[in-house]
Amino acid sequence: MNPVATDATFSLTPSLAGRATPLVFASPHSGDLYPGDMGAAERLSEATLRSAEDAAVDRLLAAGSAAGAVLIAGRIGRAYVDLNRAPDELDPMLVLNCPEAPPPGLKTLAGYGVVPRLAGDGTPLYDRGLTLEEARQRVARVHVPYHDALTGLMQAARDRHGRAVLIDWHSMPSRATGPHGPDVVLGDRHGTSCTTGLTRRLRALFEAMGWRVALNRPYAGGYATQVWGRPEAGYEAIQVELNRRLYWDEAAGGPSAGWGRCQSGLNRVIAALGQDFA
Repeated sequence: MNPVATDATFSLTPSLAGRATPLVFASPHSGDLYPGDMGAAERLSEATLRSAEDAAVDRLLAAGSAAGAVLIAGRIGRAYVDLNRAPDELDPMLVLNCPEAPPPGLKTLAGYGVVPRLAGDGTPLYDRGLTLEEARQRVARVHVPYHDALTGLMQAARDRHGRAVLIDWHSMPSRATGPHGPDVVLGDRHGTSCTTGLTRRLRALFEAMGWRVALNRPYAGGYATQVWGRPEAGYEAIQVELNRRLYWDEAAGGPSAGWGRCQSGLNRVIAALGQDFA
């Protein structure tokens, strides 16, 4: 097991010595820690609080180190601060005296800004408003260090290899696409955030597992994919959404009978990627 450098807000697992590639794996939503100053609604259940987490995705990526990828994973739960939103995406329905600029986007207005107003299951997280100072402090303590670290990893990879490739790993609730929906959604911001070869290769690897793959619908890539999807500058990014039905019992809140099969399949995908970029 590789040593893991741990910050209060994220963990960092380096690639094995001598195996470094341009690959940077990120799991921004696998955190399950909730600071005591959150001040959520008193009757909020733990299941509701944690319903937006990308449950255990960081654990599914354990093979990345041996394949030459470095892994950064958020430790703070998404309901506290969403690491895959821009730092200024503040919700005027939650944050008191919220600045008018920039105007909030559709996701923020829907309750899912950088400091979410709603849990993943749609339940209100608070029975109070947050002060502007409170919201900005959260962003400063959680969002900024994570993205500073990610910036360092991407720049180091490009400096060493001539390119840096971010794979931003997520999971989606089974209800997001229905019982016959895809097992994996690849988001390359409609062909702009990475080379077409990377998207095609990932699609082929997942389909070789017998998994159904969709492209950009309903997830085309979030904040990190937008920031780092600059192939012309040597930075590529693609978002991978895994359907939780592959590995997680959403009712019980733990690994399902499919965990081992999903882990094995991801190990093969990750190993193949490592060989591609070696």
